[in-house]
Amino acid sequence: MLSSFLITFREGLEAALLIGIMVAYLSRIEKGEFNKYIYFGTFAAVVASGLLGWLFFSAATSLGETQQEIFEGVASLSAAFVLSYVIVWMARTSHAIKDRIEQRIDTSLSRGKLLGLVSVAFLAVFREGVETVLLVGTLAVRAPSRTVIGFGGGLIVVLILAVLAFRGVYLLDLESFFKTTSVILVVFAAGLVAYGVHELNEVGLIPPVIEHLWNTNFIINEDGILGSILTALIGYNANPSLTEVLSYAFYWLSAGAYLATTIFVPSGKASTSEA
Repeated sequence: MLSSFLITFREGLEAALLIGIMVAYLSRIEKGEFNKYIYFGTFAAVVASGLLGWLFFSAATSLGETQQEIFEGVASLSAAFVLSYVIVWMARTSHAIKDRIEQRIDTSLSRGKLLGLVSVAFLAVFREGVETVLLVGTLAVRAPSRTVIGFGGGLIVVLILAVLAFRGVYLLDLESFFKTTSVILVVFAAGLVAYGVHELNEVGLIPPVIEHLWNTNFIINEDGILGSILTALIGYNANPSLTEVLSYAFYWLSAGAYLATTIFVPSGKASTSEA
């Protein structure tokens, strides 16, 4: 429940911020009459994301036990890959996201291609929708009711914040927002890698080498409240296999090094190194 709430909150807030930038910019250049195209693109993206989520859940739940474990394992690793791409994308473009969005809006308006406004909003929201489906979908297969509650709670909080902050969203520091949420994405992605490898261990597609490297259930039981939260958030497993631990550690080392050297490096040092 907590993990689906946090995922939905993060992805939904990012989508709301991007739409807020578009609407605020159109208002600033006195083109507010074109907001309807932004809203239409947003609505279409939400519908498309919902359809994708339904297809994802239907496909996962219609499989047999072994096929479902394979599906969950592959889906988890795929979601981790997508999140890793998002982290890299944020590191390279977070400082210029607002400028790029405004440039695309200007181009669409100058050429009279109003469908371009629809596509700008659609792509921005649908990207977040795909990420949400991949992340929340893997949780929904394991615990449907709790995932739905967390998803609904996250969506409600995002909608409330969006309404309250809509007029001031243009002034937010998006670069800082994306840098901070990149850490959250790394935490989730590492957990997805571990869970994906675990599922593929179960069906024998990835050999565990050592089936249970240790067992910490006597300290934190993975079926308890704290254990369930840690499992959902960081991929905690009380008795992991060797390949699960190695994959988890490798992802943290590589992703952590990337964050340290690209996202959180001081701007002055970054510019010096580039020079």
